[in-house]
Amino acid sequence: MVGSYWVGVSEKLDLLANKFTQTFYERNWSGELVPPVSQISIEDAYTVQDLVTEKRIQRGEEVVGYKVGCTSEAIRSQFRLNEPVLGRLFNPHVHEEGTEINWKNYVNCAIEPEMVLTIGTDLYGTNLPHHQLIDSIESVSVGIELHNFKFWFTPPTSQELICSGGFHAGLIVGENKVSPKKLSFEYELFSVRKNGELITEAPASEIMGGPIHSLQWLVDSLTNRSSCLKKGSLVIPGSPVGLTCIVENTELSVEIAGVGVLVSHFKNRV
Repeated sequence: MVGSYWVGVSEKLDLLANKFTQTFYERNWSGELVPPVSQISIEDAYTVQDLVTEKRIQRGEEVVGYKVGCTSEAIRSQFRLNEPVLGRLFNPHVHEEGTEINWKNYVNCAIEPEMVLTIGTDLYGTNLPHHQLIDSIESVSVGIELHNFKFWFTPPTSQELICSGGFHAGLIVGENKVSPKKLSFEYELFSVRKNGELITEAPASEIMGGPIHSLQWLVDSLTNRSSCLKKGSLVIPGSPVGLTCIVENTELSVEIAGVGVLVSHFKNRV
């Protein structure tokens, strides 16, 4: 098959990056077919994510941290992944507690409860000891990760998941900040309620054995890519429960034992 899609790998990946960037802003996949996402490698998928990041920065956005996704063995098996995936967090899509969320701004709006780790010192290196990682955390808050939970290609693939930054569409961060020294990271219980009804709960140990294991994996991954986790970054290390789909006019409450409670309202605004 001959055509502009196949003239070279870099052109193909840049074309995909343009489409994923456009889709994030327009919340719709439109136009001609692109090179099949399923035919690129995992490493190429991260290259697409890097290119999307550059294009979003060119539009005035700012990378403020990272997310770790697919932290459960079941999800990794579903997507035939040997390890979790990482994605970036962007301003202006990080919201303060009390911000009313417009449900219409998301495609198949879904959320995950998250610990939000604010990093207090640069981290670089592999297999850093857990005590060093804990010491590097300035504070911990409750967070709600917002998702555009939509696969545009069938069947769903890990490559599309990575290209899209793990479906990440935003983050709400609670006001309350606690010291990491006060937490038992493996055992803190996460609870999610919709309109007052308990939907799901699970301990933090379901996140790769605990969020510090996830943080260690992230620092390892960035180091292996000749990067580092910078002071001031926000990190969401993953959720111990699955995605919760959100409909309009929902009051959502996330509680993490030892950290606090975050309540957010999802409205349908034109």
